[in-house]
Amino acid sequence: MQTSSAKFLAFRFLPGQDIYLEIESVIKKYNISAGFIATVVGSLTKLNLRLANTFNCLQKEGHFEIVSLVGTLSPQGVHLHMCVSDSTGATYGGHLKPGNILYTTGEVVIGILNDYDFMREHCEKSGWPELVVKQKKE
Repeated sequence: MQTSSAKFLAFRFLPGQDIYLEIESVIKKYNISAGFIATVVGSLTKLNLRLANTFNCLQKEGHFEIVSLVGTLSPQGVHLHMCVSDSTGATYGGHLKPGNILYTTGEVVIGILNDYDFMREHCEKSGWPELVVKQKKE
């Protein structure tokens, strides 16, 4: 596998916006074929995370700080994990789903790998659509 150069996009999403849907709209608008979340800072009033190894989602309302949001971005879909904390310091984490509504801000930096294409294809071993990395043809 070869190394790749990268470029970055930076955004501030606004209160009331759904951070998942906003990230998906950036992928479409900028035709991102191999992206990743470089960093995110923000807060939420509504939380919706799919929990590990289940189809169940954790849904909460309140005030939450985004302490981590990581993942890969492709035209076939995103794979994003988020961890948040509440006012007591309790943390919650899982797969980011639609329905995560921003409170004060969502400051997002997205990296784009210039020399790769990311795809998501069904994996027989995991049973899930998983990342496939391909070198771009020159």
